[in-house]
Formats: sequence, C-alpha cells, structure tokens
Amino acid sequence: MADLPVAAEWFRKRDMGGGLTLIVEPHTDVLMRANIWHLRGRDRDLLVDGGLGVAPLRPAFPELFEGRETIAFATHTHADHIGAIHEFEQRWVHPLEAEALARPRPGTLISDRIPAEARQRFLDAGYPPLGPALVTAVPHAGYDLRGYALQGAEPTRRIAAGEVVDLGDRRFRVLHVPGHSPGSIALFEEATGTLFAGDVIYDGPLLYRGPGMGIADYVRSFALLRSLPVTVVHAGHDDSFGKARLEAIIDAYLSRWRAEGLVEG
Repeated sequence: MADLPVAAEWFRKRDMGGGLTLIVEPHTDVLMRANIWHLRGRDRDLLVDGGLGVAPLRPAFPELFEGRETIAFATHTHADHIGAIHEFEQRWVHPLEAEALARPRPGTLISDRIPAEARQRFLDAGYPPLGPALVTAVPHAGYDLRGYALQGAEPTRRIAAGEVVDLGDRRFRVLHVPGHSPGSIALFEEATGTLFAGDVIYDGPLLYRGPGMGIADYVRSFALLRSLPVTVVHAGHDDSFGKARLEAIIDAYLSRWRAEGLVEG
C-alpha cells in the first residue's frame, strides 16, 4: 500500500444555522464518511454519532466542546458512527446495542481485511469499489493504518423509544427504527419537525443486506418515518433533505424490494 499524505485537518465542520454544526471526515472513503451532528442547547449540547475514530474529535473543536455538557448519542454502533463516543462523559445508546458500544469489534482501515461477501454487498448497494484503504490520508505523520481499532465506551444511559433527550430549550423524542441494525434509533423534535435519522434512511445507497439488517424491520421503520410531520432530515450520511425527498426515498426502496420479491404488495 502506497504511503498516504498527511491531512492538514482531519475533520471539516460547517455551520448549518440554528446552533447546528455538521462535522465530517473528508479523507475517508464515501462508504465510511458518516455525518457527525453537534447541536447547541441552552442547558446542554447534543452530539449525534461520533465518526470513524481515526483522530480524536473533541480536541479538534474546543469552541464546540470546552466547558459544555455534551450528550454523545449513538444512533447505532457501526464503526463509522461510534469512533469518538468514548471521549464524552455522557454516552447514550439503545439497550440492544449497549454491549456493542462497550466492546465493539476492532474494525479496520485496510480494505483487504474486509470479507469478500461484505465488499460485494457494498457494490450491490451502489457504492464504488473500495481502494486499498478506507482513508485517502492519515491524521499525522507515522500513523499506522494497521493499528486502527475502535475504543469501547461503556454506556451511561440505555435509552429506548418514547424517551426524551432534553437540551433545555429543545426536546427530541427517541424513535426505535430497526432495519439497518437492531438497535437503530432516531431523534425527532415535534416543535420543528427536525429528524436526526442515523442510517435508517439517507440520500445515498442504502445498505439493507448484512448482519443485523432486516427488510421487514425497514418497512416498519419507514412507515413510522412517513407518519411524522418532518420538515428536515439530518441523516447519518450525505446531504440533509425534506419530507418530499424522504417519501421518495422510501417509495423507491419499497418498489425495489417488491420487484425483488422481498416484500409483498
């Protein structure tokens, strides 16, 4: 594997307005380039997911994290979403994925270490072929891709459907939305129609075949999402979108699954 360049900055952030910041890792493969959402609240802040964990998140943005209580909320426990969760004192996850957060699989940044059947699933979903590594740069000189491993984080709260994440001036209801993983959860703010969806839906190639994934669960979760008075979806990957696009994505997958005989109707 050829030497990779050192990134000038590992993370990139964008002010989305209304106290919301989007953080991404631009030097990761598109497959693993998950969105990290930071929302400023009156009494405490919310971090939705934690990226891949190649470089520390919290020290990169002292303006966001210093002197603030932050709830690190894992929508699910795939490697590209929990890398920085251990850096925070408050670590919340669904009970079905609490063990995976505490003791995650090691993960890898080297494509050849990913099983062939998993790489084929990514291709079947519509992702481009993987390069030799899941990153196109390293965070600092001397970084060894072979040494990458997720750091476990004991949950401080196991949070389930119907519970509320209260930031003081903003309140989000927890939704259990399995399909992408058994303990996938989303956050919905009734007052604004804001949905943090994790990976149950996003505006890119959806992964729906693999360990812990289930079409029947997806269908039920899609029905729940469709019933919400959504105005904006901030998902686990790709750009944010509105209600019309949410319904279009759902309709496209339901049509595809019907054509493949995976669902009835």
